[in-house]
Amino acid sequence: MCSVPSSFVLVYHRSPFDEVIDAQGQRHWQDQKSPNGIIPTLRNLFRSQPSGTWIAWRENESADAEDETLTVDTGNDSSSPPIRLRRIPLRKEQIGSFYHVTSKEAIWPVLHSFPSLFEVNNADWATFQEVNRRFAEAACNEAAPGASIWIHDYNLWLTPGYIRALRPDVKISLFHHTPFPSSDVFSILPWREEILESLLCCDAVGFHIPRYAENFARAASSLLAVEKGPKTSVAPHFLPCGSALAQPDATPWLGYRGRRVQLVSTPVGTSPEVILGLRNGDTVQQLISEIEDGTKRGRRLILSASRVDYTKGNQELLLAYERLLERRPDLHGEVVLVLACVAANTGMKVYEDTQRSIEEMVGRINGRFSRIDWVPIRLTTQRIPYEEMVAWFASADVCWITPLRDGLNLVAKEYAAARKGKGGSLVLSEFTGASVVMKGAVLTNPYSHRRMDEAIEAALAMPAEQQISRMESMVQAVERLSVDNWADEQLRAIQAAEPALAS
Repeated sequence: MCSVPSSFVLVYHRSPFDEVIDAQGQRHWQDQKSPNGIIPTLRNLFRSQPSGTWIAWRENESADAEDETLTVDTGNDSSSPPIRLRRIPLRKEQIGSFYHVTSKEAIWPVLHSFPSLFEVNNADWATFQEVNRRFAEAACNEAAPGASIWIHDYNLWLTPGYIRALRPDVKISLFHHTPFPSSDVFSILPWREEILESLLCCDAVGFHIPRYAENFARAASSLLAVEKGPKTSVAPHFLPCGSALAQPDATPWLGYRGRRVQLVSTPVGTSPEVILGLRNGDTVQQLISEIEDGTKRGRRLILSASRVDYTKGNQELLLAYERLLERRPDLHGEVVLVLACVAANTGMKVYEDTQRSIEEMVGRINGRFSRIDWVPIRLTTQRIPYEEMVAWFASADVCWITPLRDGLNLVAKEYAAARKGKGGSLVLSEFTGASVVMKGAVLTNPYSHRRMDEAIEAALAMPAEQQISRMESMVQAVERLSVDNWADEQLRAIQAAEPALAS
């Protein structure tokens, strides 16, 4: 047991800061490359906690390595507080099995409703269980009596169950950063009951949107003898009907083995004030000028940004752009698509195949339509520095985001934040969680050629007055549903839980 138990324990495989080893072998900590997103917000939670610990992993090849506990900060007067960090040593082989194989190759396609890509032989469930157990034991060793433990994401699905068995006194919450699929798709997983039993050991389970929470409730009621609370209408900032992920009402809680589990829907947000501050700063303004003089040159700029992943719909978007150029020769030389598609670094064949397909399609389309003074697509697979990304958002006349499935999609929200006070059009897949809160977006169905074609045409033809009105609506949503709002609402749910009792 640690010498100073923590009243708040955050369990996330990612560390709060990036570790850097210099040429002299000295260790330093530095901020994440993006100042936006959840990591800075989660770090800032430690300001308001009387005592807290962050649990993460570290790679270590020693078979008898022990957990490492230290206090970390960047040492450069960062606005983030020093954080007590406990790191679990995992061998490279364990990380590969737990994260890249079982989590990404076996579970990820089911979460994103691609059951045909699920292969049970890709999974090493015993290692997945062991790593989850290690996280749970570390959290229990850090937690004070009655502490709150907040766990993040599906790769730690089993951690709540192990914690509850060891520490019935603590409060437990888990937030899903991914979609939660429909109950029939979820049931493909051979470990479905074990997963649900663990999640139902929580006091609260968090999701981006009500549809995911309802999918979870249906899966639990289909497979286990749970009690379901009477449905309530969703909050007014959610779209209640009219698109693929809209949901008019949802189950607020589940009862199981004497425990009431709250189901809390709060979409992760951005830090709009950070984005706006960057946009208005000298560095980004200079980058905007360079984009205007270089890539745009009076053309309309269409921007799409994502990772190389079969869920992101990049191939479908490229085919729609090719059809646009076929239909609209008047747009040749008048539009340019910038596709920022960050390559995966896992060595997974499915991602390598996806990247190869994207590069081949871009080459074909550019080969068909390029002129001496115009290339229709600019592709980069390198990670773009965040300030430069804000400049691209601020410069883009259209942001085209059409994943086949996405838990939320922060790019859509970042685009709106960077366009505050301006026009611009957002074309957004209705299969993203963001689609039910970004009510000014042009929603589209990436599985339908006709819908994709209509959406990009509508975005390009949208009058300036309508652009400004729609963008104002989206900016209001982004500002209301900020990343700080997400953290506050999720933490309130776990803090409001009744004191935990032994099962």
